[in-house]
Parts: sequence; C-alpha cells; structure tokens
Amino acid sequence: MADVRETTYDLLRAHGLKTIFGNPGSNELPFLAGMPDDFRYVLGLHEGAVLAMADGYALARGGSAFVNLHAAAGTGNALGPLTNAVYSHSPLVITAGQQVRETIGQEVMLANVDAPQLPKPLVKWSAEPTCAEDVPRTISEAIHIANLPAKGPVYVSVPYDDWAREAPQSTEHLLRRSTAAAGSLSEAQLGDLVVALDAAENPVLVLGPDVDARCANDDAVRLADKLRLPVWIAPSASRCPFPTRHRGFRGVLPAAVQGVTDALDGHDLVLVAGAPVFRYHQYVPGDYLPEGTRLVHLTGDPAEAARAPMGEALVCDIKDALARIAAGVRATARPELPPLPGFPEITSTGSGLHPAELFATLREIAPEDAVYVKESTATTGAFWSQMDLSHQGSYFFPASGGLGFGLPAAVGAQLAHAERQVVGLIGDGSANYGITALWTAAQYRIPVIIVILKNGTYGALRWFAKVLDAGETPGMDVPDIDFVRIAGGYGVDATSVRTAEDFAVAFKAALGSGRPAVIEVETQLTEP
Repeated sequence: MADVRETTYDLLRAHGLKTIFGNPGSNELPFLAGMPDDFRYVLGLHEGAVLAMADGYALARGGSAFVNLHAAAGTGNALGPLTNAVYSHSPLVITAGQQVRETIGQEVMLANVDAPQLPKPLVKWSAEPTCAEDVPRTISEAIHIANLPAKGPVYVSVPYDDWAREAPQSTEHLLRRSTAAAGSLSEAQLGDLVVALDAAENPVLVLGPDVDARCANDDAVRLADKLRLPVWIAPSASRCPFPTRHRGFRGVLPAAVQGVTDALDGHDLVLVAGAPVFRYHQYVPGDYLPEGTRLVHLTGDPAEAARAPMGEALVCDIKDALARIAAGVRATARPELPPLPGFPEITSTGSGLHPAELFATLREIAPEDAVYVKESTATTGAFWSQMDLSHQGSYFFPASGGLGFGLPAAVGAQLAHAERQVVGLIGDGSANYGITALWTAAQYRIPVIIVILKNGTYGALRWFAKVLDAGETPGMDVPDIDFVRIAGGYGVDATSVRTAEDFAVAFKAALGSGRPAVIEVETQLTEP
C-alpha cells in the first residue's frame, strides 16, 4: 500500500496541482523530500510573496494553485496577501506543516497552535485531520471546497509524521472523484429578467471581476450590443470584464455610495453581474440607489447576495446567465451609442514622467494581449483613461486593497502565461512589500517585466489624507530607494528612466529577452 505522502501526490496530480509554491521549514520537509519528478517547486523568499505568487498564478490560469507554508509563523507571514485571494475568489489550496501528532497540545517549538482557527476568518474552510489516515480525504475535501461556488482559499494543517503512515485502501476513490456546480437561472427567473430588460426605458449594465474570471466578457459584449447599454465596471475593480474601447464603456464606478448613485441617476434598471453590490471605499454617504431605480444582482457568491444592502439578488452561474440573457432579449430600437472620444493627450511637464503619458506609451508599444498586474494605487484614473484592454484576463489588481499582491502576483501570472507578456505596474511604496519575488523570477527565468513607478511617497495615502481632512501625517514618504541596485542584487536586469522615449527603449529591450526585467520610472505624483 502507498503511504499518505504518495497518495497525496497522486491526488494533487489528478487535479492538475503539480506546481507547489512554498518556503519550507522543518515541519514541511517530510512531505517535500523526494518530490516526484513531474512536480515543480517554486521557492519564494518570504511567505507573503509565496502566497501572492500563487494567487497571481491561479488568477492567470483560471484554476487552483497549491501552497505549502511553514507552520504558524509562515501562515502569519502570508495572511496579508491572503486577503486579496479572499476577495478575488482565488481557489488556493494552502497547507502548513504541523509538529508530530503526539505533541499537539503541548505547544512545542514550531507547533501550529489551534491550526484550523489560525487563518480564519479569511479562508473559506480550514481543518487539521483527526488522524493520519484522514489526511488524503481532508486534502481532497479542501480541493473541492476551494473550487465550488463561491471559489476561495482553503487551509489544511498536517502533522509531519502523518506523511509516512500507510494510506487506507479507500483513498483510491478520491482519485476518481469530481464535483461541479450546476446552478443556473430557472426559465421563470430568466423570463422575468428578459421582460424587465426589454421593458426598461434606460437600463445600464454594471460588471464585476467574476465576469472576467468566468470567461464571460464576450457574453457581456453581446448583451450590451443587443440592448445598446452603457456599461460600467463595479467599484474597486480587481479585473477588467469589458473592452475599454467599446462604445458602451463608461469607466469604473466611484467607490462611494453617493458617487455610485450619481453615476446611475436616470437609469430605471441596473443589472449588476459578477460583482458585490457594492465594494465602497471612501465614506461618502447617500441614497444607495436613485429614486425609482430597480437593481438586479447576478452573483455566484451566496454571501455577496446576502450582505448587499439593496436590490434583488439571483445566485447563479454568471457566464450561463449572461449568455442566456443575451440570447433572450430583443434587439433594441434605441439609437446606437456614440463612439468613445480619443485618448486624452498628456505631456509631462516638470520633473518626472506623468503616469498617463507612461501608460499611453505602454499602450503603443506593449503586445496587444499583454497582461497587466497593477499595484500603483495613486495612478488608477490615469491607467483607465489610457489603456486599451480587449482580451480576457488582461488586468489584475489587489482585490482587498492591501499592498503586497502586485509584484509577486505578476511573477506568478507570468509563470502561468508562457504565451502572453505580463507587465507589473507597481508603485514604489507597494514594491517593497513583495520585492523578494524578484529573486524567484531570476532563479526560474520568468520573463516578467516589472515597471516601478517611483514618486517617493505613498500617493494614494496622500490623496486620502485630503479626503479625510487629516492634514500632514507622518510616514507618508519613502525617498531614496534605488530599485535598480535592489533588482541587481536579486539577479534581475534593471534600468532607471525619466522620459517616455527612454522608457520605450528599455521596454522594447526587455520584450523577448527571455529574462525578467525591472524598469524604474521617475514619475510625477498624481491622485487616484
């Protein structure tokens, strides 16, 4: 009979989880020793970077990623980036090593104390198997729970002496198991929604990250075209679910109650698909909806449906719903929406490159299907004003708002995308949270291009200080960081530029080099 360790590798193989992201400690060595040749181990130098790399990998490939952390200490280091995986519905299967089973409760060195409670409330589910024989079944349960709606990260703590125990015969069934969701709108629900859309005088479509995650962007376009709908992206956008140069595109809704209400004023029906209703940020109170406006919310997450403060929610498969709605509605007689105006022209003045000019330059020289992982929070408006995003899975942003996702996630996304160029657009404040991922990119020759926008301060925080009327506060500035030297120390080629022309030269040199590259760009301070 196979032991628990061998059976677990067979289980991971059956689910396509043959890439392991980790930073090992003593508790993890019995699982990793003699890892099968068809598996690959991606080492990160800090568990926060490990978790974010796995998150970027999972988002880009549209499936799970397997993470191996070191007991309580490693789990704690990963909790910050874990918040992004929660709100982006990333099905991460996270494991951590526990001390030998006989010592649980004694709190010996490197014990994972009260392990199932440690990552809560962030994870969707967590467990520590009650006995060694239950380890494969518990990991199987974790994989299935992570991938059933609503997807999300899960956590399993495994005592390290369990791996050598004999696996029970019954675990063979685990290798053949599958689970799938089958929720869809009933014919009556679909019919009511189609009638409402056909009857609405001025409907509007609001799309969220799950549209992109479910590969339903084209279905959203068909619906928008058939009804000639204006289309907004829901507030706090972590993905791009609609082509940004489509004539219906209106931008990203502001992340404040009154801002959303103002933007939706005049619409009698709001159809929200694949987004929470809504993820506000700055507190600007007001009425949740304009007077007389009806909101219908399509979501794959029952928790999102339950906690929304307004509207009518239908829990369903987003892709199935949008495709069937687009097929069911009548083509409208409303006039076609006018084409979008051209991109605003921005010319940098003074010291440093204006972010909008940087993004305009990038739009011209980057591959059409480039994937952008962005964590430059002070340049959000400039980015959306300049970029032409038309491909599925082209944009990822930290879903929780916490820093530390961007740079490692770009490395992970590039690992998943051999056929597309990944570009990380990272603020100089954000970069420091996950800078160790550069070492991983260098060691594994992951050809990601990291563009660091360097303005010497936490730009978004300075803007928020104005919103809160907080005045001057300490800890706002991060001057005198030399990212070229830091990147070089990790083994990554790097250069620093100040003009659009020099950036274009550096970016073109990085393209197709087969190696990671860092381009530090001196930029002007802007507001989100």
